[in-house]
Parts: sequence; C-alpha cells; structure tokens
Amino acid sequence: MTRCAVFGTGSWGTAFAMVLADAGCDVVLWGRRKELVDAIDRTHENPDYLPGIDLPARVRATTDAAEALAGADFAVLAVPSQTLRANLAAWAPLIEPQTVLVSLMKGIELGTAERMSEVIQEVAGVGPERVAVVSGPNLAMEIARRQPAASVVACTDEAVAQRFQKACHTPYFRPYTNTDVVGCELGGAVKNVIGLAVGMAAGMGLGDNTKATLITRGLAETTRLGLALGADAHTFAGLAGMGDLVATCSSPLSRNNTFGMNLGKGMTLEETVAATKQTAEGVKSCESVLDLARRNGVDMPIVQAVVDVVHNGRPTQEVLAGLMARSAKPERR
Repeated sequence: MTRCAVFGTGSWGTAFAMVLADAGCDVVLWGRRKELVDAIDRTHENPDYLPGIDLPARVRATTDAAEALAGADFAVLAVPSQTLRANLAAWAPLIEPQTVLVSLMKGIELGTAERMSEVIQEVAGVGPERVAVVSGPNLAMEIARRQPAASVVACTDEAVAQRFQKACHTPYFRPYTNTDVVGCELGGAVKNVIGLAVGMAAGMGLGDNTKATLITRGLAETTRLGLALGADAHTFAGLAGMGDLVATCSSPLSRNNTFGMNLGKGMTLEETVAATKQTAEGVKSCESVLDLARRNGVDMPIVQAVVDVVHNGRPTQEVLAGLMARSAKPERR
C-alpha cells in the first residue's frame, strides 16, 4: 500500500489527505496544533477547516513529523508558502531516501523570488526528479464534498508524476500529468494575485466585462512571465493555467477573491485580514511575483496594481484608472 504523509491541517491539506485515502493510500496528516490533531483523530473530522466532512478511516493525524514521514512514499506539503523554508528545514533530516516531495502550495517566496519546488530542492537537498507539484482548479470544500474536479501533477520525471497520479486518482478527482513544473507553479501562484484584482473589481460594483478583462489580461501576464522562465505556453491554456484562474476569480469559496472583494468595498487591509481568517496566498505573493517579474524584465501591470493597493495603500479607483490609461498595444502582447 502506498504511504503518504500530508503536512498541513488546513482546508486543502485535509481535503487532499481525504483524496489520497479514497484512492487507497495509507495517510498520516501532520498538524502543529495538538488540539486540532486530537479532534481529527477522535472524530474523523477537521472541525476548524472542514466541519461536517467525514474523513476516511485511512486518515490519521499526528503532531510528530518523524511518525508522519516514517516509510512515506510521498510527503505532501500543504503549509502556507511563506512558512515552507523554516518548516522544511526542521523536517528535512527525517525524510527517507525513497520519499518524493509533493507541493500543494501556490506561492513565490518573498526575498528569494523562488518557486516552491526550488525551495524544496534547496532545503531538502533533493533533485528535481524527487519533487512534484499539484496545481489546478482545486477549491478545497468542493473536493471535500467529493464533487468532480481535475488537476495536474507535474514533475520533470514523467514516471514520478505518473506514480503520484495513480496515488491520488479517485472517481471524483482526475489528475493529469505534465513535465512543465515551471508553468504549473507560475499558473498557481499568479492566479492568486489576479483573483485579488477580480475580487476588488467585484467589491467596487464593477461588472462582468471588467472581470473578464482582468482574467484574460491576467492570463497574458502569467504567460509572459512563464515564457521568460522557460515554461510551455500550452500549460497556461490548461487546468493549471486557465482552469485554476477561472475557479479562483469566479468562486465565493476562493479566499483571494473574497479578500479582494472586501478591499474593493473599502475595508482596510487589517480589517480584511481579520475578516478572511484563512491564508490568502496572493496577499504576500503579489510582492514576490512582481519581484520575479522585474528580475526577468517582464511587465505585469495587474500584479503591480494589486501590490499598489494591498501594500502601498493606493485607492482601488485610482489604480483602476491607471490601468485603463495605459497605452494601447496589440492584443497578442
């Protein structure tokens, strides 16, 4: 039986632990809060993040990283992206030679502008063939309810991607494989930032034309950055690109979309953080995405606009006016 450790008891980590168990894996879910871990073990439910969702008997929880990693074929990382480096440094000595590290995280690290797979390779001291990423339209609550969804498992070693594809394939969760790790990670990271922008527009009372414009031009920005970093353009037309972007920008279940909507309604950053409660990855990643774009000479005006609102305190109306005033260029750019 395939053995999986899942690090992170948030909504996505818990939902994915359920997917793995439903696919026939033995799953150990690691969490830092003992009271939550004990509740998961006792009730087979995550009361904080997925209340009312019954977890399979194959999922058990622990606060002991060594216990979670013992004999693991796959270690699935579902912690907030900006905490990965510190957490993984503590776990790395416990990782066994056969374990493949799988990232569910969708962010770019602040300061280094590194993708999550790059942080994993650096901190764990493993090659790219031992790192996979999962990306796609994966709203955790819908998957926890076992509603049909698809995703992409990407690894530079296609055989490894296929192994993990088998480990998480269920009647309601359809994983595809890809070797374009760069494209899949960028699609997942940048869509959070575009989701904030679309949420802001909705919060301002703007309509579907505005939202469609932001989604489409946001995809163009993502593709430009991806091509500059060697990604395959086709990736951005698929599940890890357009698919994830549409889900994030259109669903009330999207934390980034909700966060942006509250900002658009006039709430302060502090008020919005308090109201959202869970991590909206785009809030921090917008700065690191912009940093990565600048390092590679890529123009990303929507990402810049989000940074201006979220971190520079500029009014949403002023930022929108600035976007609309930009000089017109051929649409293909």
